[in-house]
Amino acid sequence: MRGLRSFLILLVIAVPLVGYMAYEMKREPPDADKKDKVFTVEADKIEELTVKSESGEQTTLRKSGTDWQIVQPIAVKSDGAEVAGITSGLAGLEQQRLIDENPADLAEYGLAPARMEVAFKAGGQEHRLLVGRKTPPGTDLYAKLAAEKKVFLIPSYLEATFNKKTFDFRDKTVLTLDRDKIDRLGIVTAARTLQFAKSGAEWTMTAPIAARADFTTIDGLVSRLNTLQMKSIVAAEAPKLADYGLDKPEVTVQIGSGSSQAVLLIGSLAGEAVYAKDNSKPTVITIDKGLADELKKDVGEFRQHDLFDARAFNATRIDVMRGAETFSFEKTKAKNKDGQEEEKWRQLAPAARDADQTKVENLVSALTSARATSFVDSAAKTGLDKPELAVTVKFDDGKREEKTSFARSGSDGYASRAGEPGAAKVDIAAIENIVKSLEALK
Repeated sequence: MRGLRSFLILLVIAVPLVGYMAYEMKREPPDADKKDKVFTVEADKIEELTVKSESGEQTTLRKSGTDWQIVQPIAVKSDGAEVAGITSGLAGLEQQRLIDENPADLAEYGLAPARMEVAFKAGGQEHRLLVGRKTPPGTDLYAKLAAEKKVFLIPSYLEATFNKKTFDFRDKTVLTLDRDKIDRLGIVTAARTLQFAKSGAEWTMTAPIAARADFTTIDGLVSRLNTLQMKSIVAAEAPKLADYGLDKPEVTVQIGSGSSQAVLLIGSLAGEAVYAKDNSKPTVITIDKGLADELKKDVGEFRQHDLFDARAFNATRIDVMRGAETFSFEKTKAKNKDGQEEEKWRQLAPAARDADQTKVENLVSALTSARATSFVDSAAKTGLDKPELAVTVKFDDGKREEKTSFARSGSDGYASRAGEPGAAKVDIAAIENIVKSLEALK
């Protein structure tokens, strides 16, 4: 009985104790890593910024609606992403650790004078952050508010955010273009003049020859020009363009959009960059040298290298003339044994009969995958006056037709496409693949 009584007493004591322990376990532990915010401000409430870089250059920016403008030392449009970096950095800024409540010598922390300063206005109040040198490990920066004595630490990665010059804040877009409305592109060098026109979704070369243009190359160039950024400003106004090779530019780029046109002049080398100038503005700038190199490429680099626009999935008829023989195949639609409609290739010539589907598809693939490796003029000895193969491909339900001839001259292969000047060089293997696929269908 005595043991039972002792057990009951212990049980009475244990039940509330277990309950208390369970309650304590459910409570969230205190956040030891929680840090004090330096400012209680939201990024979108900041309406003016003044940033003094380590070099002493000071820039003032002001918000107008949702856009930011540089107002001092010049009045120009700003780079929204750079400003957002500052405002977000200020809104989220935390004290990593308090260093000194009442420092005797601010110079010890690089704060007298401060290396950098960031001032801002929000809700009618002005705040100013002073940023000093890095801590010996380099993980943090000493900082303080201008209105308070205490010195605290902020993360060192914010140095790149706050240490900005005026050029860093300005919009660096070189040309103001409406990407979707660009329909002409001209590239002029001392050696040649290229002209391209866009119709619908396709780019065509109109000079020095009329030919299909490589869509990826031209559209990529247009995109690059549309997003082109200046690397530096060399001169606000240049009295002597010859000093920068801009009196006789290495490259002149003409970009048309309806009745309007933008012209970019590209001059001589400037270290790893090149001098450039929007022809409508007096400022000389530098841009990436890689763009200039791309614009100077040979004419053939801008042409479409695929010998057929047709592809295996949309080709509907193939006619191949080889010597005195003509082979014709047509894609038809018929119902299978289950009553479902399916597409099948049928041979029409030299005799009408069912065709081996895999072998016809191999022929279509061999033809539509043939590509030019380079281009030659019509004076070259290509053998195309007496072609080995003359191919006609119909596609898009027969709405479009392409004709291309193939020939060999010595160890080289050539092709010519109806409606385009000159000839294309092709790998001999491409011609042999077409012939092999054709032989398999006999």
